[in-house]
Amino acid sequence: MSRSVKATEGPGSEPGTTPGDDAASEPARRVTSRARLAQRVREIPSSGIRRFFDLLASMEDVISLGVGEPDFTTPWHIREAAIYSLERGYTMYTSNYGLLDLRQAIAAHLARLYGVAYDPADEIVVTLGVSEGLDITLRALLDPGDEVIIPDPGYVSYAPCTTLAGGVVVPVPTTVADGFKVRAGAIAARVTPRTRALLLGYPNNPTGASLSRSELNTIAQVAEAHDLVVISDEIYDRLTYAGEHVCFGSLPGMRERTIVLGGFSKAYAMTGWRIGYVVGPRELIGGIVKIHQYTALCAPIMSQKAALEALRAGEPDVRQMVAEYDRRRRVIVRGLNEIGLTCHEPEGAFYAFPSVTSAGLSSEEFAERLLFEEKVAVVPGTAFGEGGAGHVRCCYATSLRNINVALERIGRFVSRLG
Repeated sequence: MSRSVKATEGPGSEPGTTPGDDAASEPARRVTSRARLAQRVREIPSSGIRRFFDLLASMEDVISLGVGEPDFTTPWHIREAAIYSLERGYTMYTSNYGLLDLRQAIAAHLARLYGVAYDPADEIVVTLGVSEGLDITLRALLDPGDEVIIPDPGYVSYAPCTTLAGGVVVPVPTTVADGFKVRAGAIAARVTPRTRALLLGYPNNPTGASLSRSELNTIAQVAEAHDLVVISDEIYDRLTYAGEHVCFGSLPGMRERTIVLGGFSKAYAMTGWRIGYVVGPRELIGGIVKIHQYTALCAPIMSQKAALEALRAGEPDVRQMVAEYDRRRRVIVRGLNEIGLTCHEPEGAFYAFPSVTSAGLSSEEFAERLLFEEKVAVVPGTAFGEGGAGHVRCCYATSLRNINVALERIGRFVSRLG
C-alpha cells in the first residue's frame, strides 16, 4: 500500500514538488534530517577548541599551546599496574560505583588532603573522566528550565552540558581586574526562583585563577542563603602554585549541598585513561549513579587499576610535574608581558590568559593569523564564553624549549602588527 508524502519546503525544493522529483528530493531529505535533531543540539555551537585542533592537524612545525594536556607520559609504575591487571585477566565489568578499593583510596586521599570524609560505599562513583561526571551530575540535578550560575569565562563544556541537561545557563562575568575570580555578590545578584545550582571550576580553565578559603567561604554563604547545590570541578586541585587548594565540600555546612568532581588526567598525566570521580552526599550520588549505570555502566577496569596505583604511589610524580609546571608558568607569563601582551599571573592549572587587545585584533583573528603566519597554536578566549573576548589561552603544559620558541614567534608576530 502506497502513501503520499508532501515534500518539505526548504532550500532547493519548490512548493508542490513530490518525493518522486529527483531534482528536489535530496535537498528535501537533508532539511528534514537536520530537523530531526533536538533543538538544543542544533543550537549549541561546536567546540571552539576543536576547530583549531583540526586546523593544526594538517600543518607541520606547529608549536601547540592549545591542548590542555600534560606533555609528560603517565609514570611507568602506573602504566605497569594496568599492564599487570591485563596479564592477570582483569577485563571484566566492575560495580557501577567502581572498584571498592579505588573508592576507598579516593576517600582516604580527600580526607588526607582536605579533611573531608566520604563513605566509599555510596558517596563516591568512579566515572569516565570528569567530563562524564559533569554530564551525569547536571542531568541528575536539573529539571527543564532550572538555572545554573556559571562564572564566565569558564571551561568549554559547562554551558553546553547544562543546555543538554535541560538547564538554563546564567553567566557571571569575571574580569582581569579581579584576577578572573568570581565574587559572591555577583553570584547573589543573579539568583532567581529558578536557580538550582552554582557551577564552579577553580583552579580555572582558561584563566588559571584560584579562590582562597575566605573567598570560597563568602560564596558558601550565598549558596546556603539561597539553598543552591554547588557543583565544584576540582580537576586542577593539585596544580596550585599560590597557597593551598580548598575543597568546596570541606567548607562549613557545604558537604551536604556540594558535588565535587575530581580525576587523574591532569595531575597524574592520565588524560587518555578517562578516569575520574564524583563525590557527594549519598542521596545525590544515588541519583547520579542511576544515570551512570544506564549510560557508561562502569569505567574500564584497567584504568581503575592504574588510578589505584596513582593514589598509592604517585605523590612524588605529582610533585615533580607541578614543580616543572610552576617553572614554565613563570617563564611564559614573563615572556608574554615583555612582548606587550598583558598577562595576569595564573595561580593554578597550566594556562596563561593574556590580553591581545594591544595587537588590534580580535581573539579569533589573533589566534588564526598566529597559527598560519608563525605556526603557534593558541585558543581564542571566546571559546570559553563572552568574558574571554580580547584574550587567548596559552597552555604551558609543554617543554620549556617549545615555550621559548613559541614566545619568539609570538613576539615576531606582534612586532609585525606594529
